Amino acid sequence: MRALKPAGNQVAQVLFKPTTFIHLNHIIKLLKVSADTNNLILAKILHSLLLVTNQTSTRSNRYPLNSLINVYAKSNQISVAQKLFDRMPERNLVSWCSLMAGYLQTGFSLQVLKLFKDMTLVDSLRPNEYIFAVVFSACSDGGKALEGRQCHGYVVKSGLVFHQYVKNALINMYSKFSDVKGAMRVFSLVPGYDVYSYNLVLNGLVQQGFSNEAIQVLERLMGESVEWDSVTYVTVFGLCACLKDLKLGLQVHCRILTSDVELDVFVNSAIINMYGKCGKVINARKTFDCLQVKNVVVWTGIMAAYFQNGCFEEALNLFSEMKIGDVSPNGFTFAVMLNSTAGLSALRHGNVLYGEIVKSGFKDHVIVGNALINMYAKCGDIEAASKVFLDMMYRDCITWNAMICGYSHHGLGKEAMALFNDLLAAGECPNYVTFVGVLSACSHLGLVKEGLYYLNQFMRQVGVEPGLEHYTCVVGLLSKAGLLDEAEKLLRSIPVELDVIAWRTLLSACHVHRNYGFGRRIAEFVLEMDPNDVGTYTLLSNIYAKAKRWDGVVKIRKLMRERNIKKEPGVSWIEIRNVTHVFVSDDCQHPESTQIYEKVKELLARIKPLGYIPDVTAVLHDVEEEQKEDYLSYHSEKLAIAYGLMHAPLEAPIRVFKNLRMCEDCHSAAKLISKLTNSMIIVRDANRFHSFQNGCCSCADYW
Repeated sequence: MRALKPAGNQVAQVLFKPTTFIHLNHIIKLLKVSADTNNLILAKILHSLLLVTNQTSTRSNRYPLNSLINVYAKSNQISVAQKLFDRMPERNLVSWCSLMAGYLQTGFSLQVLKLFKDMTLVDSLRPNEYIFAVVFSACSDGGKALEGRQCHGYVVKSGLVFHQYVKNALINMYSKFSDVKGAMRVFSLVPGYDVYSYNLVLNGLVQQGFSNEAIQVLERLMGESVEWDSVTYVTVFGLCACLKDLKLGLQVHCRILTSDVELDVFVNSAIINMYGKCGKVINARKTFDCLQVKNVVVWTGIMAAYFQNGCFEEALNLFSEMKIGDVSPNGFTFAVMLNSTAGLSALRHGNVLYGEIVKSGFKDHVIVGNALINMYAKCGDIEAASKVFLDMMYRDCITWNAMICGYSHHGLGKEAMALFNDLLAAGECPNYVTFVGVLSACSHLGLVKEGLYYLNQFMRQVGVEPGLEHYTCVVGLLSKAGLLDEAEKLLRSIPVELDVIAWRTLLSACHVHRNYGFGRRIAEFVLEMDPNDVGTYTLLSNIYAKAKRWDGVVKIRKLMRERNIKKEPGVSWIEIRNVTHVFVSDDCQHPESTQIYEKVKELLARIKPLGYIPDVTAVLHDVEEEQKEDYLSYHSEKLAIAYGLMHAPLEAPIRVFKNLRMCEDCHSAAKLISKLTNSMIIVRDANRFHSFQNGCCSCADYW
C-alpha cells in the first residue's frame, strides 16, 4: 500500500471499509482516473472489488471490463488486457478499440491489424472513426502501405473520412510512407482543417524535401484563422532552415514573440538551427544566451550552428563550457564535435573525444560511428577509420558512404571498390553520395570503362540521377587517362549546370599531361565563366611558365592586378604534441626557423643521390636556375615535413595539411624523403591525401 499515490490511499481506505457501497459508475470513473494517472495499483484494487461484487461476469457489465482493458493497456499490461478481452461474454467497439490502442502503444502494430480483421469477421462490427484512427496509425508504424491504402478505401466508402482525427491519421500515415502526393490529396480533397492537419502536412513536406509545396501550404495556413502551436513553429523554422530563407525566419521569429506560445526547448532549438543554417550564427548565439535553462539539446544546437558556419574552434570551446555547466553530451553532441574536429584536422583532439565517447557509452550509436569514420578519414588516419567501420554493430547508408569516400579521398581505389561490392552484397541501396565515392575510386584506378558504366547505366538502374559531382569525377577519370577531347565533349553535353570546378578539373589535367595549347583554350573559357576564379589564374600561369612563355605569366599577373584578384598564400600546418605549427613559404617567424631551414637543406642534399632533381619549371619567375632552386627549397610543406621529422615521436606518421594543391617539386621531394628516413609522410592538400612511403605515393603521381 505504500506505493499508492495520496489520492489512491484515500480511495483504498474508503474501499476497504466493510460497510461501504460503491456504485458501478463511480468505479468506472475511478478506473478512468487510474488510467489517466497510470496508477496500476489503484486499478488492481478496483479490479478486485469488481470481482468480489461479481460485476464482471454478466453481459450488461461491459463498461467496467472496457475500462479495465483500457487501464491495463495504458499501463503496458497488454497480456492482462488481452485475457480480460478474451473472457468477455460480449464485446463492443469500445472493447476492440481499447485493446487495439494498447497494442499500438506497446509497439505491436501488426497485432492491431489482426484485431481489426477479427473485429469485422468474428464480431461483424462496423468500425467507427476511433477504430480507423488507430488502424491508420498501426499501418504507418508497421510500414504496411498496401493495407493502409485498402483501409483508406474502406473509410472513404463508410464516409468516416470526414472526421478530423481520421483525416489527420491518414495524412500522418501517407507522410510516414514518404507518399507526399497521397498526404496532399487527403489534405486538399477532404474539407476541414485544424492545426494538427497543417503540422502533419508541413512536416511531411519538409522532411521529404518538398520545400516549394511546403511554402504553398504555409501561405494557405497564413490565410486561415488557425492558431499556431509550438509544433507549427518548430516545423516552419525547419522550413526556413531548409530554404536558408533568413527573411522568412525573422518574420516567423517576430510572430512567435508576439504570440502566447511558450518558447520551450524544442522551439528555441529550432530558432537556433534556423539562424545557423541561414548563416547568422550571431543571431543564433543571442538566442542561446537569452535562455535561462539550457539542456543538451540547445547546447548541441548552438554547437551545430557554429560548425555549419565553419567556426570549428568556437564549437569545440562550447563543448568545454557545456561540460563545466554539468550538462552531459549525447550522441548528436559528440557527432557535431567530431565533425568540427575533422574540419580542423585535429587528430589528437579526435582521439580524446573518442575516449570520452567510449566512457559515455555512445560508441555503438550509428551517428557517432559515422562521425568517427569521417573524422579519422579527414584527419589522415584511414586505418583508424577502417577499424571503427569494422567494429560498428549497426551501419546505415551514411556509414558505407563515409568509408567508401574516405578510401577514395586517400587514393585507395581498390579498397573503395571492394567496399562498394560489400555494400551491394549486404543488400544496401547505393545513393547519390555512394556513387561520388565510387566514381572517384574509378578515377584513381583509371577504370574508364567501369566508370562510364556506373554513370550511364548502373546509376539509373538503382534510381540515382547523375549530378554535377558525378560528372566532375568522370571528367577527372577521362582526363587522367589522357582522353582530354572526350572529357571536353562530356562537359559540353551534360544536362546539369556546370560550375568552375568541373572545368578546372580538365584544366588541371592539361597541366599534368603538358598539353599547354589545349589548356590555354580551356582556361580562357573558364575565365569567361568566372573572371574571379583564382585557381584558374594560377593554373594558367603555371602552364605559361612550363612552356617558358614568360610574357604569358606577366599578362596573367597584370590581369589579376587589374581585377584585384590575389592568390591565396600557401600554408601548411602540422600538429605535434597537441600544438599546431603553421608554416608559409620562406617562413622565418617560427622560433626554430634556423634549425628547420638547416633540416630542409640537409634533407634535400641527401635525397639528390636518390634521384631528386629540383623541378625549376614550377617557379613562376624568369630568373637564374640557382635562384629558382632557392624559391623551391623552402615551400611550406617542406618546412612542415622537416619540423615533423625533428619532433614527431619515432615511427609515428608525419601528418601535414596544406590549403593549396601540392606542387610537383614538393611531391617528388616528399617521396624520396619518405624513402630516406623510412617514414610514412601523409600530406593532405586541396585535392586529396598523399601517403608517401618507401619512395612512392598513393596518388601514383597524378593529382
